Amino acid sequence: MCPLRIVVDRLDDWQPYYPSEDLISAADFLAQDRRHRVTEAHQDRATHVLNLCGELDYLGSGYYVSLLAQARGQRVLPTVETLNELSRKALIDLQLDTLAPLLGELAREGALTGDTLTLRVMFGECRAPGLERLARRLFERLPCPLLEARLVRRHDLWRLARLKPLRLRDLAADEQDLFASALNRHSRQVWRTPKARRRYRFDLAILVDPGEAMPPSNRGALKAFIRAGRRQGIDVSLITRRDAGRLAEFDALFIRETTALDHHTYRLARRAEHEGLVVIDSPRDILRCTNKVYLHALLRARGVPAPEGVLLQRGDRRPLAERLGRLDFPLVLKVPDGAFSRGVVKVADLAQLERESARLFRDSALLLLQEWLPTEYDWRIGVLGGQVLFASRYFMARGHWQIYDHSGARVKSGGFSTHDPAEVPPAVIKAALRACRLIGDGFYGVDLKQSGERVVVIEVNDNPNVDAGIEDAVLGCALYERIMGVFLSRMEAQVRQDRGTGADAASALA
Repeated sequence: MCPLRIVVDRLDDWQPYYPSEDLISAADFLAQDRRHRVTEAHQDRATHVLNLCGELDYLGSGYYVSLLAQARGQRVLPTVETLNELSRKALIDLQLDTLAPLLGELAREGALTGDTLTLRVMFGECRAPGLERLARRLFERLPCPLLEARLVRRHDLWRLARLKPLRLRDLAADEQDLFASALNRHSRQVWRTPKARRRYRFDLAILVDPGEAMPPSNRGALKAFIRAGRRQGIDVSLITRRDAGRLAEFDALFIRETTALDHHTYRLARRAEHEGLVVIDSPRDILRCTNKVYLHALLRARGVPAPEGVLLQRGDRRPLAERLGRLDFPLVLKVPDGAFSRGVVKVADLAQLERESARLFRDSALLLLQEWLPTEYDWRIGVLGGQVLFASRYFMARGHWQIYDHSGARVKSGGFSTHDPAEVPPAVIKAALRACRLIGDGFYGVDLKQSGERVVVIEVNDNPNVDAGIEDAVLGCALYERIMGVFLSRMEAQVRQDRGTGADAASALA
């Protein structure tokens, strides 16, 4: 568990707020390198840094607070990258180029009135009624504790004219109340008692979407993750995409929301990795696993058994019949980034292939066409860090050729059975582990088909399901303990790495 360091220009700037033992002046924070080497005790004491200084311009004292914090291996808000973006309007515009639709919507709702508006944002919150979404969006894109935005209306269109950091001492009395409560919600660590701080060594965030129809983990599993983490000294919290600005509070991020590349899950994974968090699913895993075209080429190039298939390219003028090679109907046509059996079509003949490919080519330049391998069930092998965690069989939906049937008003799925990995055919386990080694050492769910002696890898999922009552049917609570144990060992390794980085930096300054 790593507490915050709250850095202010002068200690008097904190006078309106509840006293905190984590408070330090900018002068004292910057002087630490001059006084002594960075010891392990100091590293433990100052891993998270909240920079509330006023001089955040390039080479100002506040800028150096963020710069030195990052050099010491600490996680700081705001980062130097954020400060550099805030100092250049072109970079601000690049980060916030998607705000126009939201501003138009707020104007239609009557939340934006007059010709100019000044909005003060504190950890993604504001006092202006109706502008909460805008405040949150600004903080998500440019995470800075205190921001002041100036909006102007020209030709009946609202735009962001200026965005700059706000000084703590410039807050009015009513804004000080909002700041204190927003900080309290943003980081519980500031107000924890010493006893609570000693209770947990690390903080782990689990990203979820409460409204997701088919989440990777059900409520029972999420509760089990929380219990397992806390038994190992990890304080586990559920967060949503709205908590993007809080990532620096945590030591690790566990994504339990269906991932995609053009999606906030990928952006949050990248931000968390940039902040130095242990991340599962890592951005690399999301990038490699969510695209079936990439996996097809990877498995084929490395000799991992996979279904026979060909890539279809939009704009290829050759007749489809010439592009099939040795494939025979029926075949399976897939969009690159489908999930839960979506974007996967079984085609019975050439005429149907032409119709379906023309439809799917509207959204993708490449399609994957594979042989159809009818089986009663698919194997799903769960692998974390190169070790098999669980082995389940997912049966096809009744009267359908896939596990999930999306043809009706409600999604239907088949049954399941979970087995001790020792009971699984060795060829299935071997193929699953070979496929995972090509991706990395993350958490994967490998889908395989077995027909007689033949075993093929269908795909590798970066965000495998772990549902209470299904994947944990064999290991029970031990499944969650093992997953949290991997997080624990990786967070401990990250701390050792950060200490080494800090010691190297101190030696260079000595």
